[in-house]
Amino acid sequence: MGKIILENIKLFGFHGCIPEEKFLGSYYTVNIEVELDLYKASISDDLSKTIDYVYLFRIVKEEMAINSKLLEHLAYRIIQRIKKYRIDLVKKIKIKICKENPPLQSSVDRFCVILDDLN
Repeated sequence: MGKIILENIKLFGFHGCIPEEKFLGSYYTVNIEVELDLYKASISDDLSKTIDYVYLFRIVKEEMAINSKLLEHLAYRIIQRIKKYRIDLVKKIKIKICKENPPLQSSVDRFCVILDDLN
């Protein structure tokens, strides 16, 4: 077993339930952890035996461009796209999405959602 991890993907998006979030937007940080068997890839040096981290980044970027009210929903969509891409390899996916400087009446650095998906 092994993991492919993308850490601290920084993107801008328009997610949230507050009206201002839909037109002002916010910065987000995304972390993805995909658990899979990396044995064949490690022996063969063949990209088709693993998950392309460039494609994982593209999935996150494309889904971040689609507005959601809830980060939970955004995380779910990203997980579903990753599973659709390589369901044959994926054992577990964990995603953490953080909204940086959320619009609250207090000083909060970030609001985060973590979603785990087991096949």
